[in-house]
Amino acid sequence: MDYAATTPVDARVLADMMPYFSDNFGNPSSVHQYGEEAQKGVIEARKALADFLGADTQEIVFTSGATEGNNTVIKGIAMSRKIWEERGGKPHIIVSDVEHDCVLESAKRALKDGLADVSFAPVGGDGRVSADTIRSLVRPETALVSVMYANNETGAINPIPEIGKMIAELNASGRKKIYFHTDAAQAVNYLDCDVGRLGVHLLTMSAHKIYGPKGVGALYVRKGTPIARFMDGGEQEFKLRAGTHNTVGIVGFGSAITKLGGYAAKNEEIKRLRDRLIDGILSSVPRSALNGDREHRLPNNVNIRFEGAEGEAILVMLSQAGVSVSTGSACAAKSLSPSHVLKAMGLSDLDAHSSIRFSLGRGTAEEDIDYVVSIMPGIIERLRGVSGSIGAPEEAGGTNVFWDDNALDRGGLPADLGCEKNRKPAENPDGQEGYF
Repeated sequence: MDYAATTPVDARVLADMMPYFSDNFGNPSSVHQYGEEAQKGVIEARKALADFLGADTQEIVFTSGATEGNNTVIKGIAMSRKIWEERGGKPHIIVSDVEHDCVLESAKRALKDGLADVSFAPVGGDGRVSADTIRSLVRPETALVSVMYANNETGAINPIPEIGKMIAELNASGRKKIYFHTDAAQAVNYLDCDVGRLGVHLLTMSAHKIYGPKGVGALYVRKGTPIARFMDGGEQEFKLRAGTHNTVGIVGFGSAITKLGGYAAKNEEIKRLRDRLIDGILSSVPRSALNGDREHRLPNNVNIRFEGAEGEAILVMLSQAGVSVSTGSACAAKSLSPSHVLKAMGLSDLDAHSSIRFSLGRGTAEEDIDYVVSIMPGIIERLRGVSGSIGAPEEAGGTNVFWDDNALDRGGLPADLGCEKNRKPAENPDGQEGYF
């Protein structure tokens, strides 16, 4: 139950990808026959994404994933000469407090490097940011607003069309244009992503969240949006993103996006199962509570806090019982810090640390829900009796299970220290830009 972290590749998507591993292996930028055959796959995928978003094919830029797309948006606007000239200096950027780390860290980097001023929009107890909040933060020099469509931890759905309408009204007043971006990585599976109806100028997405391959994503850039390229080299992707195309991944992305329309009934079933899981856990586990509300929530997301039980310990015990869940974003498993999303919603450190994200998908069945509901009371009761013994800071006598070889069986292989979640804090001291 960790489909929000990633999804398995659809068998039909894999079948569409296979010819591009060998038969159609050419570089799409090459002018010979092999290149032309590979380029057809890229062209068809670009058209599929454009059709899905209600966009023009020339507005679709392929990337390595949503993280690269989000970096491109924040840093590309901050570095844009046109943006600086229009504002007579440094631009202002607004991002919400609950964005994915790749947005928040990009904004902080732009601030640190003197490329932009940044405001962080607060959210309510339901984890959503309002159009009025965004409006209150707008300045004459505001160039970009970035608000995620649906949150990766809580599933909270933001009022993107409402914010888009508000920004359009501001732009129509004759002020310097504000560009609106949304990270739609979690939303594509379930929500309307027509960029015209959303009112966005920029939108990011990732294939592996929609039963496509990892390592490929896309960025929608409305025509006329001034973004500075920061990856130099060749002239691929309309001169915005250099580098040889990941043809296999791009073809897989295009295939996955065309199949989403066939899963409307399945998505309704996922929502029913979500509600069954919420009701089952809340009714069987005392002192448990849902983080956020149900109305404005992705149909596959369940984020629950269990008072008196440590989240990482719950995760390990569920894993031992054959159930995969998360304590938050898979990209944020590197530390024992409480979730910035839950903290922004007003939860205490203890409540944030006691929260678990269950995320359902196409492979989730009713018996899976009933199994989880049946084992949760025992797990929580046991952990409440030994609260803090697993996953607590070392000074408190606990361990970080992610790099404890006694807690996780890697088949004799050492932890991959290139993966953030496996790094011991001492190995990445404060102030160090990176760890190699």
